[in-house]
Amino acid sequence: MELRSSAIEPGGTIPITHTCEGENLSPPFEWSGLPEGTVALMLTCDDPDAPRGTFHHWAAYNIPATAPGLAAGAAPPATAVNDFGKPGWAGPCPPRGDKPHRYIFRLAALKAPIEAPAGARCAEIQRLGKPLELGHAELTGSFGR
Repeated sequence: MELRSSAIEPGGTIPITHTCEGENLSPPFEWSGLPEGTVALMLTCDDPDAPRGTFHHWAAYNIPATAPGLAAGAAPPATAVNDFGKPGWAGPCPPRGDKPHRYIFRLAALKAPIEAPAGARCAEIQRLGKPLELGHAELTGSFGR
């Protein structure tokens, strides 16, 4: 499996347009090489360098396996409530003066859609998706303010 973004080089800096300093649009993504039996996809973004532990910025789920990717700012079929307390994408926004944080984008191929209650948070969606995983791919970018 492979996860790519025309906006983020692996290990590179996330462009301002995809952060709290810019338009706060989710980045564009493309993927390939999904495992046989993939029915749905889950795409998440986590900041493991947040001061109080991993901060969940995004969990988009139940993306059809037939989708070749997501455009910048796209509205996926379902999104969880992020750690800012809002549904959908919340771009990188580390504390000013911190060293740049890493943002891990993780695409999981799932054998079934995730059944989640309304208002589910990102961590819960990730927990529900884990037993359904057939494979995954990651892309890491960084951002500092």
